[in-house]
Amino acid sequence: MTEWHSAFGWLLDPANWSGPGGIPVRIGEHLLYTLVTLVIAVVIAVPVGVAIGHTGKGRALAVQSSGVLRALPTLGVLLLLALWLGLGFGPPLIVMVLLGLPPLLAGAYAGIDAVDRATVDAARSIGMTGWQVLSKVELPLALPIIIGGIRSGCLQVIATWTVAAYLPLGGLGRFIYDGLAVQNYAEMLGASVLVILLALIADALFALVQRLVVPRGVVVGRASDVRVRSSKRLATTSESTAG
Repeated sequence: MTEWHSAFGWLLDPANWSGPGGIPVRIGEHLLYTLVTLVIAVVIAVPVGVAIGHTGKGRALAVQSSGVLRALPTLGVLLLLALWLGLGFGPPLIVMVLLGLPPLLAGAYAGIDAVDRATVDAARSIGMTGWQVLSKVELPLALPIIIGGIRSGCLQVIATWTVAAYLPLGGLGRFIYDGLAVQNYAEMLGASVLVILLALIADALFALVQRLVVPRGVVVGRASDVRVRSSKRLATTSESTAG
């Protein structure tokens, strides 16, 4: 318990909440890094996942690519890119985007794929074009699961950006690595608590957004059931592809 008392003492110390290296500045940097990463990952992964779910083409490639990206050793790839591209914001940003792609891609694909085919067929039968079916039927119904994929990716990115402080960057990971250098375990533990709180707040906000984007007439519990079924379907596809 002494370590926890020291950690909360560090968190409550006014000196740590001021200056260019204070807690508010580091939190702001961490949020900025996370936001930039998520925007890039969303722009790349969501359109690809939606296209795969809508057309049914490239499913095996999407599953295999997601598996490969999940298996990448984050710190190893970070150091490799730093040696290749040099220090700065670029190498860790690339690594974090690669880390965020799999859950976003899976969420977009699974969301579209989980839409009841009878609903899609009904939309086509009344004369809707392919684009109208996608934009007015599939995307609104799939949006809660797509947001769920972004939610999962956000939590991973928030947690893993701390690793990027191994390079001369800011963010909450800076406290962890600086504390390790001088064996200031109170600082390390306090920074870890801040990362956890940041992740919990982000998770709660995305959970709220997920509930808000459920279309009227669709029961929230039903959306959760769809998410479970789509996840199982994606896992089955992955197993059959691996086999």
